[in-house]
Amino acid sequence: MTTAYVLGGGGVLGAVEVGMLRALLERDLTPDLVLGTSVGALNGAMVARDPSLGVIERLTELWRSAAESRMVYGDRPLRTVRRAVSTRTHIYSAKPLADRLREELGDLAFEDLPVTLQVCAASIERAAEHWFSSGPVVEAVVASAAVPGLLPPAKVGDEHFLDGGIVNSIPVGRAVQLGATRIFVLQVGRIDRPLTVPTRPWDVARVSFEVARRHRFAREMAELPPEVEAHVLPAAGTSTRDDSPFGFRDFSTVDSRIEASYTASADFLDDWVLPRSAL
Repeated sequence: MTTAYVLGGGGVLGAVEVGMLRALLERDLTPDLVLGTSVGALNGAMVARDPSLGVIERLTELWRSAAESRMVYGDRPLRTVRRAVSTRTHIYSAKPLADRLREELGDLAFEDLPVTLQVCAASIERAAEHWFSSGPVVEAVVASAAVPGLLPPAKVGDEHFLDGGIVNSIPVGRAVQLGATRIFVLQVGRIDRPLTVPTRPWDVARVSFEVARRHRFAREMAELPPEVEAHVLPAAGTSTRDDSPFGFRDFSTVDSRIEASYTASADFLDDWVLPRSAL
């Protein structure tokens, strides 16, 4: 059996994936393959480097430091306005994120990882889904997390990349292509929420993106081969309030999100996945 972790995108909501990882690793449901998109690429890189319970403390500290230092979206309002005016493309710098990841991962390359990792980003020049599987891990994660309008396009080699969620937010199909026969889907909860017709300008893009990402995820889940089992872990610790225009900046509830998702995922695994594995 080849076990894959599929870690989806979701910005600050990615903290819930830490609780899910803890529940999986406590039950020795370790991965042979890790696939990550956007913030899922960050969490995925950490667990691919250390697929043991020890990574949970490191990830929790990383998320707490993000809350304390606002390592991604922490610029003062005046600075963000100046950057938006000068660049015309984004309001935050990617440097704090890249610097913090280098503190954790250094010059680590995909080839050095004990667990196979692939990271999804959207190529601008090719208008295509791109999977990083070699070279520096930090470069790939920053590219995968380059949220349009918030962070600048990431240049890797001669190519520019945007957030992988644009092309493949929850890459279940990729796991199947790479030979996974058991897939654990770590997603941030938005796929469970009912969508309503947008009534404000800033809701139009969000709802459009949600329709596209949910459609692809539902299609790939429906097309799973019969020999592949997939388990979508429950994303407790999120709510519709997180979808507000400024929700992406709220790191204040990191600990409660992690704990809630851990409890829900532990119950799910104990009640459903582990009993079935004994059959």
